[in-house]
Amino acid sequence: MLEKGERSILAYFPSSINADKALQELQSAGIPIDEGSIAIDRISRYDTRIDNELSQPINNALTLSGPVLYSISSPDEGPNPWLAASDSASGLGNPDAGASGGTAFLLTLVTKEERVQEAVKIIKENGGRV
Repeated sequence: MLEKGERSILAYFPSSINADKALQELQSAGIPIDEGSIAIDRISRYDTRIDNELSQPINNALTLSGPVLYSISSPDEGPNPWLAASDSASGLGNPDAGASGGTAFLLTLVTKEERVQEAVKIIKENGGRV
């Protein structure tokens, strides 16, 4: 829960590079309240979490799409149907496949009310959308 005088900002970025750059600039400017008040998360339109250590072709996957369709967080009933129906899995090669509205990286920030405009400016300069 936010304290009095604190504000949260949700900013969406098209790439992790832009999001990371904004995060570093926000931290350098001293805008986050503390170390735990800023984070970047990847958003997916699918209900899954890929674990790079456990879900990879080297781990005896039967197919290259196996780690994606049968990731460690697939539902108990089997492969993730949203991933299986994806145009990226079918081979059509949609460049936006898997991206959530083309802005798959979410930067979440908690800052003081008087720093909001400064934070928004830094976010937008780095390609973010608030």
